[in-house]
Amino acid sequence: MRLDTLLERLEYKVVQGSAETEVTTLINDSRKVENGSVFVCISGAVSDGHKYAAEVAEKGAAAVVVEKDVEVPADVTVIKVEDTRYALALMSAAYFGYPAEKLKIVGITGTKGKTTTTYMIKSILEETGHKVGLIGTIEAIIGEKKIPAANTTPESYTIHQYFAEMVKEGCDCVVMEVSSQGLMLHRTAGIPFEIGIFTNLGRDHIGPNEHKDFEDYKRCKGLLFKQCRLGIANVDDKYFEDVFSGATCKVETFGFSEKADLRAENVQLVSRPGYLGVAYHVAGVMDFDVEIDIPGTFSVYNSLTAISVCRHFEVPAELIKDALKKAKVKGRIEMVKVSDDFTLMIDYAHNAMSLESLLTTLKEYHPKRLVCLFGCGGNRSRDRRFEMGEVSGRLADLTIITSDNPRFEEPQAIIDDIKTGIGRTNGKYVEICDRKEAIKYAISHGEVGDVIVLAGKGHEDYQEIKGVKYPMDERVLIAEVLEELKEEKQEKDQNK
Repeated sequence: MRLDTLLERLEYKVVQGSAETEVTTLINDSRKVENGSVFVCISGAVSDGHKYAAEVAEKGAAAVVVEKDVEVPADVTVIKVEDTRYALALMSAAYFGYPAEKLKIVGITGTKGKTTTTYMIKSILEETGHKVGLIGTIEAIIGEKKIPAANTTPESYTIHQYFAEMVKEGCDCVVMEVSSQGLMLHRTAGIPFEIGIFTNLGRDHIGPNEHKDFEDYKRCKGLLFKQCRLGIANVDDKYFEDVFSGATCKVETFGFSEKADLRAENVQLVSRPGYLGVAYHVAGVMDFDVEIDIPGTFSVYNSLTAISVCRHFEVPAELIKDALKKAKVKGRIEMVKVSDDFTLMIDYAHNAMSLESLLTTLKEYHPKRLVCLFGCGGNRSRDRRFEMGEVSGRLADLTIITSDNPRFEEPQAIIDDIKTGIGRTNGKYVEICDRKEAIKYAISHGEVGDVIVLAGKGHEDYQEIKGVKYPMDERVLIAEVLEELKEEKQEKDQNK
């Protein structure tokens, strides 16, 4: 293909060579360059692609796309653009034949609720015969294929590669999580979103490798609503108007407020042994009753979001109700049956905001005891540990402090930081560094009416220690613990 075909939607300057140069592949990883490639030099947080311009030229690259001056042989075409990340996004769309234009794309942004809502929407749309692709924090789903995710929103090249595969698989729509990082780094630039969704905004993802401050975080969330046809927003969120201040799309709202176009009324908590859920009446632009097998107020928000979207796909209310009963997300308030006496669940809550939301929700069900087991990741903000410790100490009846992904830190040092946070409260706690032993303690000490939550790992099936990811799935650990407890009981009974 000709280079100018890939550049057709960009403003650019030919520094040397010709835009009519024939190219074979579009690459932004210098290790993958081959003869005839066009290499896009990305200025990343870790390394700068411009440093590899001469190296890729030696490997046979036919062209380089840059935003800084580089020195390469005269037979290599040099194209200069204002922003190479933005260029990569639009060039990727062209490279794969603009697959996004053959799909209806729903993008979801917000601090919480993105993952659960994507699966809910996928579940509902599939009930009505749509073939739905998914891109998110846990995985990308293309037909029967599931690809584990490295980032919530992948690099633009990968997104369009997925879109092209989805079109080939017969998908007619896609639901994807759109992170503030993805928006800031132009990973979603040029995608014609049919619907953009705003769930909520909390003070997260602010730091040296993420957003410089909360204003920047807020601004980046708002970028989605400058490139979608319809924006659907949580009207109850206090930052709703800020996020939508520069929106160019049509706007609809959902929430509990009377102002919401689609709202929840008469919310009732549903509790049975081993089961927690919520039921409510959908009012406003739709009118029906619904029950969801996931507890709490945020489940109401997540399901309202999904209903708001599916209304625009003309899904009947009865199908929405059936589909919401089936929608399950790995590691998001995932109930695991271990006893008829108490409820145990796995959840990804890994910061103070999500943990507080989860524990506050579970307390509304008035468990005999609320037991929270969690650790914190190493090489991350220590403030997060203090905050999570304080939240669990304040809200849980018992906290079991354990290890998460210690990375390059000592697990005990992380535990000590969590204890500092709990120390600000009157909360009871035990510390058991080995996560499996901690889970065993939680299950073996479970009492009638307890709700036990294993927080922080969620869908993850590994534990990262000193640069190595070791297999560790909490579902497997629970099964092993139950088997061990069964064997110990049998042995005890024999020795009586």
